[in-house]
Amino acid sequence: MEQSYESAVGTIQRILGLYFVKCLKGGKMSDSDSDDWSEEWIPYSERNEWADIVPIPQDDGEHPIVAIAYSPKFREVFDYFRAVLAHREKSQRALELTADALRLNPANYTVWQYRRDILRALESDLYEELDYLDEVIRDNAKNYQVWHHRRVIVEMLNDSSKELELTEVALERDNKNYHAWQHRQWAIKTFDLFENELSFVDRLIAEDIRNNSAWNQRFFVLKHFGFTSDVVQREIQYTMNRIRVVKNNESAWNYLGGILKYEDNGTGNCHQEVLSFCEELYTSGVRSPYLLAFLIDLYRDQCLQQSNVTESDVLSRKVFNLCNDMSKKYDIVRRKYWQYIAEQFKENLAEK
Repeated sequence: MEQSYESAVGTIQRILGLYFVKCLKGGKMSDSDSDDWSEEWIPYSERNEWADIVPIPQDDGEHPIVAIAYSPKFREVFDYFRAVLAHREKSQRALELTADALRLNPANYTVWQYRRDILRALESDLYEELDYLDEVIRDNAKNYQVWHHRRVIVEMLNDSSKELELTEVALERDNKNYHAWQHRQWAIKTFDLFENELSFVDRLIAEDIRNNSAWNQRFFVLKHFGFTSDVVQREIQYTMNRIRVVKNNESAWNYLGGILKYEDNGTGNCHQEVLSFCEELYTSGVRSPYLLAFLIDLYRDQCLQQSNVTESDVLSRKVFNLCNDMSKKYDIVRRKYWQYIAEQFKENLAEK
């Protein structure tokens, strides 16, 4: 039994080790994780130009809880990287070593940081580094460290001419890639690239009306230019038209609520227009939980501002009825939430 137990523990450790390495690489195991050396790749220990370097093995302690199953190639590359790092060597061969290390683990922050130190020390061609990053991002589009390195290089060059195209390509592969959107917003804001962004967002929303990231980007762009009365009116019409196409689209409803907050309080026309739109949908039989939640907010706000007792009673009944419908029919998962909203509204009425 003792031998069987040790064997089982060893198996679990190997599995966890492989999984851990996979997680470090952003969920992608590279071809070089094989125990066999590729024909094209020569181990550093067999290269004459690296004979002066003594590799430094990783120190996991005497009794590591989980012994990570590094491949021979992975172990050798990082043993040499640790040696280079210890000697503070900043050379072309060290730069090439970081490329090997990042190919094996593109999420390693230390390697990226040291690569930047080498680039600065060698005064390397940073446009070549952007070309290198094009390839790395293509295979690791959801890796934070890769995008951060890209940002630093662009800042060093003070040149964002390739960033919109790069992020567009990344978004074509995954239109909700958070890292690509974050980098795009940074580039647009830092280098004032707002001019054509609204057209880009329009196209994405037309392709996927539920693309929450595109709706968020639309808000980001318009907030930069300012929500004038004309912009608010235009955006309300734009959003209502999109909702007419897909009634149960949370992204559009959230966007509509956000835009409505920028209405000029001196008119109130937009609120009434949106209320009429919502009531029209409700009367036609639409029971989207996003529509009902929107009506609850509109009726509640009107009721609390209403001085006429009769009108206030009518509005309050609508709020309570809709909260009841949400809790029992249309949003049962959040039943407690809607019961809470009704109770809070009751307390607000008592304080009115």
